[in-house]
Amino acid sequence: MTADQLKHIIAAGLACEHLEVEGDGRHWFATIVSAEFEGKRPIARHQRVYATLGQRMASDEVHALSMKTLTPAEWAAQRD
Repeated sequence: MTADQLKHIIAAGLACEHLEVEGDGRHWFATIVSAEFEGKRPIARHQRVYATLGQRMASDEVHALSMKTLTPAEWAAQRD
């Protein structure tokens, strides 16, 4: 899997205002900004992203995914 493929899968299942994916083909890091994260704790945000990947995590197609999940307001505050 490539970074572009992983990015496409996440974006297809989650409305993202900003999405960056980088990694080596097995270990990935994503920065994901979505209004869907509003009012959710970090674990619920991560579970939402994992839901977009479905069986790809269980089948080891995506071996490891670390992520920073932010709301649009959190993203804006971080960039100021």
